[in-house]
Amino acid sequence: MTSGRNNRGMTMAQKLLAAHAGVERVEVGQIISAHVDLVMANELSAIAAIQEFRKLKGATRMFDPHKVVIVQDHFVPAKDIQSARVGNAVRKFAQQHGCQYFEVGQGGIEHVILPEYGLVGPGDLVIGGDSHTCTYGALGAFATGVGSTDIAAAWAIGEVWLKVPPTIKINFTGKLKPWVSGKDLILYTIGKIGVDGARYAAIEFGGDTFKYFGMADRLTMANMAIEAGAKAGLFAVDKQTLDYVDKSEAKVRAILNSDADAEYAQTFDFDVSEVEPQVAAPYLPSNTVPVSKLRNVAIDQVCIGFCTNGRIEDLRVAAQILKGRKVKPGTRALVFPGSNRVAIQAIDEGLTKIFIEAGCAVNAPTCGPCIGGQLGVLAEGERCVSTSNRNFKGRMGAVESEVYLASPAVAAASAVMGRIASPEEIGVMTNAK
Repeated sequence: MTSGRNNRGMTMAQKLLAAHAGVERVEVGQIISAHVDLVMANELSAIAAIQEFRKLKGATRMFDPHKVVIVQDHFVPAKDIQSARVGNAVRKFAQQHGCQYFEVGQGGIEHVILPEYGLVGPGDLVIGGDSHTCTYGALGAFATGVGSTDIAAAWAIGEVWLKVPPTIKINFTGKLKPWVSGKDLILYTIGKIGVDGARYAAIEFGGDTFKYFGMADRLTMANMAIEAGAKAGLFAVDKQTLDYVDKSEAKVRAILNSDADAEYAQTFDFDVSEVEPQVAAPYLPSNTVPVSKLRNVAIDQVCIGFCTNGRIEDLRVAAQILKGRKVKPGTRALVFPGSNRVAIQAIDEGLTKIFIEAGCAVNAPTCGPCIGGQLGVLAEGERCVSTSNRNFKGRMGAVESEVYLASPAVAAASAVMGRIASPEEIGVMTNAK
């Protein structure tokens, strides 16, 4: 390392990792052992981690049960005997060790409830047994998905080995067109840089466009950073961040934004003023096109919600479009609130009634159909417009099915039309902000 490089400023990713490694600075490519603030697992990653934890010599208890969270959210409510067995084993382990535990009906989807319950805040280092753990980077935390072996080791010692990633800066400028959301911008970005364009890098999102966005959009974009191959997706901490964590009562451990002279591996500048709502066609999240290019694609099913777009702001958008309208006969529309709190708020605001009157099936918070697990699995030849984050071959069911990724606005309009459609096509010209 040269002295000149040592004098350069650090990115958010470097600062966050240096703070948790207990050193003044870290360099890209450096391997560090870092103390974690939170270790998260769902029932699928937890069941494998439990097996590895029990193999660790001397590991009889968790390093700090208050810093361990286990969420049942993938195959819940249990869909068969095997998933019931997994849930039961995870439940008993969580009770035995006294960690923070969210049962079905008492929480929701992991990447919605952790920010919602104030379990993640600025300056944290979070690892999770799920690739979309990068969601929490929207709060100014370094958050990343790891394997179940790393989860088990972190349960025991509260540390994780990480390689310091380079950072790619992506700046968005310009005023958004109607109905363009954070989901559209992240799909647009992945379409531009590819599913491996940020491989093992941290993406740092910036630019003046974000004055038009709330935290739900940021959480969605950070969630899908992994779809570009990124290790983390980060937003600088600003007033919106602090207002959000104040309401959630999350701890502000530190505000560690990038230095002005930080070194980036790459920088992309996107003018969003001409960007339309986006759709990712099968079978990659990078296969993105403007919605206007896909208007003749008939669909069988629409799914609105999940960890990507299951927050109350997302449901409000969908309800605005579905209010007073009907899901087209022959098309199924399913709604999955991201958490129980979101579900209750949707009831209180009258959104659930709008969905049901429109002909939607409103479900409990679950990852279910997003992973082809239950409550909306696709048959051969069926097409689905989904607000989820992946559209790989066979992702939501049969290998011969197709998944199109879109925002809640496009998904709701598509449910009404029975084909991929934009809100303007059904006469909804502007979205309420």
